[in-house]
Amino acid sequence: QLQASGGGLVQAGGSLRLSCAASGRTFSSYTMAWFRQAPGKERECVAIIHWMGISTYYANSVKGRFTISRDYAKNTVYLQMNSLKSEDTAVYYCAADPTGASPTGPYLYWGQGTLVTVSS
Repeated sequence: QLQASGGGLVQAGGSLRLSCAASGRTFSSYTMAWFRQAPGKERECVAIIHWMGISTYYANSVKGRFTISRDYAKNTVYLQMNSLKSEDTAVYYCAADPTGASPTGPYLYWGQGTLVTVSS
């Protein structure tokens, strides 16, 4: 029900925009989030956007570089990633929860991952 896309290979300093398209239900009242997991590392919450879109959270590691947004009409959440660094290389996952979920979760719905590789 959550389909993530937009990953790929990019040079350090470049940009990518990830998309998470929801289907099967409307997620307009859900808290939406992006997580990432790099090889050998624990999963990390990167960004969260409240269902009303007026409250956001960013991990310190991406603050000022990443922006989470949502398009209610398209039932889609985006993650704009700028000034990418090699340490941003990871599989990125989108997630949704009907409550005001925190960076530690839990999240009810998860999309499949999309791989982001940043070359230095």
